[in-house]
Parts: sequence; structure tokens; C-alpha cells
Amino acid sequence: MLAEPAPAGTAQPPDAAHVTEAFEALLADGERIEPRDAVPDGYRRMLVRQIAQHAHSEIIGMQPEAAWLTRAPTLARKASLLAKVQDEAGHGLYLYSAAETLGVSRAELLDALHSGHQRYSATFNHPALTWADTGAIAWLTDGAAVVNQVPLCRTSYGPYARAMRRVCQEEAFHVRQGYDVLWALCRGTPEQREMAQDAVTRWWLPAVALMFGPPDTVAGGADERAAAMGAALTRRSIAWGVKQHTNDELRQRFVDNCVPQAERLGVRLPDPAIRWNEERGHYDFSPIEWRQFRDVLADGSHCARRRLAHRVAAHQDGAWVREAVDAYAAGRDGEER
Repeated sequence: MLAEPAPAGTAQPPDAAHVTEAFEALLADGERIEPRDAVPDGYRRMLVRQIAQHAHSEIIGMQPEAAWLTRAPTLARKASLLAKVQDEAGHGLYLYSAAETLGVSRAELLDALHSGHQRYSATFNHPALTWADTGAIAWLTDGAAVVNQVPLCRTSYGPYARAMRRVCQEEAFHVRQGYDVLWALCRGTPEQREMAQDAVTRWWLPAVALMFGPPDTVAGGADERAAAMGAALTRRSIAWGVKQHTNDELRQRFVDNCVPQAERLGVRLPDPAIRWNEERGHYDFSPIEWRQFRDVLADGSHCARRRLAHRVAAHQDGAWVREAVDAYAAGRDGEER
């Protein structure tokens, strides 16, 4: 009987140079890296960090919208929002499963999240103040997620790429769902139109800044050095086939998608610099400065503590369910023996 393949990177052959050579040959041939393949430790660490942050973002990202499940204006809206929140939970499960193929357990990943050693997207560290926020979150943050994640369907690590195909299909539906919520509000009463505009105004900068990460180039002192470090990581990620585009390229694509959609909705994007640039063939918009990026992070610090505390409490409250499942599985194993 063949032995089960070891998770990628968990057993390093003594000849690290040979591992790197074989790994780079697979990438050069356009082949996917699978769990059976030995990989450089840096590649494994990069993937664990990225997939874990992605998974954490999915499950923490449930919180702002879940707060509106009991307050949705109609039964149909409640059902569609409930389905969306359930989808996000499923996305987290797909991604934790993909991370486990790299030799890290789900319990380890959750412990790292709960202890603050791993992070999630800070986009979700902002409160959903009105019903319109559920529409803005889905249209803007899920729209940014689709721009970010569609290229990941072609990422070099097979389990991650396959998980992303399912995730992206559902995220694209979520974007339309959010657009529909805003469309209805923008064609409602003056108060509803104002509510929609307010939500878009508050969620625009977190989406355009935080969903794509810091700019690839920033001029000036320490900010420039920090950006250079981030750009170096992006170059390595692209060289290894994990990413296909820089943060700024993806951000530009997102803005290009949103501007005509905002015009159809009848909402204003809170950036006076947005205008079509005929020469570039893209929309110009205000640059995201590193300091501005940090300010957006700081604005959500109080909400971040509440999000994480809520997540830890939910995990602790569900301990009895995990224990019951483990006991049941142990009993079944005993009967089969």
C-alpha cells in the first residue's frame, strides 16, 4: 500500500538546493504545486500566512452583516443575507482545509488568530451602522475581494487554487446581492437614498485601501522603506506564482469597475480626484498614502477588539460541540476495531 503523501514542506529533504531546483522547474513548466511536492520553506511560510489571513477574514467578516440578520427589512432580504453569511463561513472552511495540506492544523491557525499572532483583513473593523451598510459591504468589499481573488484561481498551489474557484463563484453573487440592496435604496425615499450614500461614503476608503494592502511605491523616508519591503514581498510572491498582480494594479482594476457602477446607482464615490484618464485608459483617483493607510487601520482599533473578543467567545462557547464530535468519532473507531 502506498503511503499517504506528506503535506507540502513538512519533510525537507537534506538537499535543499535540489528541492528548490525541482520546485522552480515545476513553476517554469506551468505545473501546480501539490501537497506531495517538496517546497522551499519560504514558499510554505508565505502560503500559510496568506491562506490563514484569508480564512480568518472570511469568518470575522461574517460579523458586521450578521448583526443585521434579525433587522433585515423583509423576509426575502433576511433569507438572502443569511445565505451570504453562511457562504462566508463555508469559505473559511475551504481555506482552512487548504492550509492544513501545508502541515498546519486548524486548531493552530485559530489559536494564532485568537492570540493576535495572525491577522485578518482590517476592512471588517468598521461597524455596520445601518441596513445600507450590508449593501455597501457586499458591493465594495466583496467586489474588491473578487478582484483580488479571481487571479488566485490560477495560483501556483493547487489546493488553494481549487478552493478559490468555489469561493469566487459565490463572492460574485454577493457583489450582485449588495448592488441590489443599494439599487433599491437609491430608488426609494430621500432618507433611503441618503442612507445608501452615507454607507458608500464610509466603506469606500476601507475597501480601496485595506482590501488591497499598502501601495507598492510610496515616496518619503520611513514610509518609502516600508513600501519597499512590501514591494519586495510582492515580487517574490509573483515570482513563485502565488500572486499575478501588484497591489496597485488590483486597486486600479477595482476603481475602474466601481466608477461606472456608482454612476448607474446614483451614488457619489467620496474621492474628488476620480476622473477618466483617456491617455491611460483608466480612472484616476487619489493615491493611497502609507500614513493614510495606517490611519484607516487605527480608526478601526476599538472595533477590532470587539470583533476578536466576539470570535474568541464563540469559539469557547462551541467547545462542547467539538468535544462531542470527537467523542462520537472515537466511539465509532472503537466499534470498527
